[in-house]
Amino acid sequence: MPFDFAQVVAPFRMQPGLRRVAPGAAQLTPARAGGRHLLEKTAALASFAGQALVATPEFDASAVLCTLAAEAAVNEPAAFVRERESSFAAPRLGWAVADGSVRGAGAAAIGELLRSLPPAQRPTALLCLAFEEDFAVIDGARATIPWLAVCLPSRWAPEDKVGRRFAEVHAPVADNALLVAASEQLARLVTGNDRWERWVWTVTADPRLRQHPAQRPIGWPEHGDAESIGALASFRHEHQTFIPIGDTGQAVFTIRVESEPLAQALVSRDAALRLHAALSSMTPAVLEYRGLDAVRDRLLAWLVQRAAILSTAAP
Repeated sequence: MPFDFAQVVAPFRMQPGLRRVAPGAAQLTPARAGGRHLLEKTAALASFAGQALVATPEFDASAVLCTLAAEAAVNEPAAFVRERESSFAAPRLGWAVADGSVRGAGAAAIGELLRSLPPAQRPTALLCLAFEEDFAVIDGARATIPWLAVCLPSRWAPEDKVGRRFAEVHAPVADNALLVAASEQLARLVTGNDRWERWVWTVTADPRLRQHPAQRPIGWPEHGDAESIGALASFRHEHQTFIPIGDTGQAVFTIRVESEPLAQALVSRDAALRLHAALSSMTPAVLEYRGLDAVRDRLLAWLVQRAAILSTAAP
């Protein structure tokens, strides 16, 4: 689904930006065979499962797996299924995990990956591969994150966030005063009975979905005019939602990340102008946090040019 540039507003502020999920709207996206999410997640789990699949020692993921299987049954019943207790299948992928044992006849790389993991991690890994979303659990009462299954992070390390309080998790974010002050209230809100969603976005030189901070980043070139910077730029955006886990006071936090060339993402003059206004209004702290301080002016010049082109091209 194309990004809705109505979500890009000025002045830009680091804020929750929550709205209620429309009744009946799907919150899970099945992974596509050969799709980039599945390919990058498979590679991440094969090499970095310890960074992606993390939990506090006392956390039991059974309720998470059952909740997401029930959620999938509403709109995507072939994506992830609970066959019985401790048995989960991903029919679209052709693989299942029953009591820790792997069975199926899907793509060999997925079977090999699942078998390479400790039996306790295999159901969660299968869940990760079944959907384009990544997942975390929010505990409303404690305002903590006791469990994460995040293969495609955006310059943050899941292994550093597990077990920490909401306020601590948001501490590195630039201009974070509003987020930190509201962290405990937000944790209680998103773990209630209502369903919430939000969108976040940035412009980056790195087109990869997985951007763990341990990876060598792809940064902006030191030199280059507006045209060359615009040609390198990717528009990275996330759709984040919250799915209640029964009456536990916990919720599954879903994160679906997308990245596409900026020129391809901007399909209208309005989109280019919205992005220009938002970038123009970012504080120096936010620009530095997002790695845009050195290229902002060139991106702004490119956006002016792009808006003019899109205006001419409009019917």
